[in-house]
Amino acid sequence: MSSLASPVYQWIDSPEALDAACESVAGADVIALDTEFFRENTFFPVPALIQFAAGDLAYLIDPLATPCTSAFRQLLQSRAIKLLHACSEDLEVLQHWAGVLPTPLVDTQVAQGLLGETPSMGYQKLVEFWMGETLPKEETRSNWLERPLTPSQRDYAALDVIYLLKVWTLQAERLSDLGRCEWLIQECAGLIEQAGRSVEADGQWFARQRQLWRLNPRQLEAYRLMTIWREGETRRRNLPRNWLISDKLLFAAAEAMPKNRYELSEVEGFKPALIKKEGDTLLALIRQAQHADEGELPVCWPDPMQPAFKRRFKALKHVVTEKAGELGIASEVLMRRRDIEELVMQDMADKPLTLPEGWRGDCLSAGFIQALEEFQNE
Repeated sequence: MSSLASPVYQWIDSPEALDAACESVAGADVIALDTEFFRENTFFPVPALIQFAAGDLAYLIDPLATPCTSAFRQLLQSRAIKLLHACSEDLEVLQHWAGVLPTPLVDTQVAQGLLGETPSMGYQKLVEFWMGETLPKEETRSNWLERPLTPSQRDYAALDVIYLLKVWTLQAERLSDLGRCEWLIQECAGLIEQAGRSVEADGQWFARQRQLWRLNPRQLEAYRLMTIWREGETRRRNLPRNWLISDKLLFAAAEAMPKNRYELSEVEGFKPALIKKEGDTLLALIRQAQHADEGELPVCWPDPMQPAFKRRFKALKHVVTEKAGELGIASEVLMRRRDIEELVMQDMADKPLTLPEGWRGDCLSAGFIQALEEFQNE
């Protein structure tokens, strides 16, 4: 391993300095981005540091001292590729602080998965893989809200964006050799689309629950309504989800379908303080589900322990495994287990299949349809 040189960086703690930094990288084709944040007692992450670089000079923005400027918003949406690694939480930080998402986006963790390497590779391992360098790890969990930041913290933050550019140069060449650049573009556009529709996604939060098959249609509707309410309220109050009410408690309430506060108190985990604050709202949502028209209720999800479910899952998983082997990528990169399960559930419920789109659709859709045909008469 070669030794790391001390990074060169500029500390930015005024709007004027931020605008000047944006101007200095305005002509760049690729801009690396990273964020450090705090997230323990809020729904939204608290920005603690925002880093960017277009070369060997890193810019470290202090968001505690500097509001986002229009020049930085324009930079985030300029024609330059915006490089991030494992970007989901960084996108939340940038959307919350800047009010816009960085586009066009490239996530180097996603790129690494498409190259057939370890899925979800961490940043330090990524740099070691491509550069043979070992980045410092000791500041990963440090307090990024303290001021002044230590020299070690600043070096760590600057190296994160400087090395991201170096890694991407090598990744891009390999992706081009494999003909998978378009795959990466599609993947990263999807990440931006998902991040940009957070409120709309509230309506689908309930589908993350792995035990939906235990609920009848009215219970399922009650759970769906309560999760929509919880997501909106945690965002409005800026609270972590579990500080308001957990998925486990909402699911228990949906199973019990209580009619009043007394019955709600009988549901395991519901404490008097929670019932006093939120009980009437939850009971109203449960009543709404109880009185909903039959035609408006969601379809029951099949039991994944049924032999019929297992046979379908095995058939679709085989399609994914075979194709992933041909492509030399991990099967979970090609399609997640949860997405395969959702297709099985749709097929068993006679619902339209949400087949994968884009490059995944090209690789898998025909095989999925063929695999499910043998179960049509079950």
